[in-house]
Amino acid sequence: MVRTMSGFGIPDYEISLVLKIDGKTMRKHFAEELATGHTEANAKVAASLFKKATGDGQGSVVAAIFWLKCRAGWKDRAEGASKREEVVRAARNAAVGTTWEEILGDGRPQ
Repeated sequence: MVRTMSGFGIPDYEISLVLKIDGKTMRKHFAEELATGHTEANAKVAASLFKKATGDGQGSVVAAIFWLKCRAGWKDRAEGASKREEVVRAARNAAVGTTWEEILGDGRPQ
């Protein structure tokens, strides 16, 4: 129960309330469950998502896109922007927030 509740993200103090034991006692006797519950839950969800993302069923494309955005760094293009427009926008804004911004001023290419 402790491992499952920890995996769901329930805070330690709430778990101890459900078990009707002191938080220190719970952490002493269930340290491993508290430490590993969230990792085991994440692994189960990741396995399920991976199975969907690599399958052929309904939702596999959505799951694959989600996986690639989270794990492979994929990003959506700005709405309606072509690849060229994105590159130009990135080049125009490359100096913003750096010391180059002061040097370049308004002399950036339009």
